[in-house]
Amino acid sequence: MAWLQRLFGMEKPQDAQVNASASDSQTAPERVGLNGEYDESGLAKRVALAFDQDSNLTDVDTLWVAQTGGTVVLKGTVPSQDILSQMVSVAEGVNGATSVNTDQVTVG
Repeated sequence: MAWLQRLFGMEKPQDAQVNASASDSQTAPERVGLNGEYDESGLAKRVALAFDQDSNLTDVDTLWVAQTGGTVVLKGTVPSQDILSQMVSVAEGVNGATSVNTDQVTVG
């Protein structure tokens, strides 16, 4: 199952973008949704979309993505440190992400 489907119960919207531009200049980068609209969980959704678009990352059904402001929060279990490192790298590349917190991730 895809990241967006599992985490947010949604299919990828048409024209969804990982680094969508805000439809207005007032929206903080972490609150920009998949199509540029305001979304409280915009950053987390765009990170999930980035995970879906990375062919090296399969859906790890024991990991969740959340956000606190501009911080991407990963929670759960990943199979290896390499997978976690790749996920952190992908998440850091999403516009609006100021940091990635992995304190709640277990490897193994």
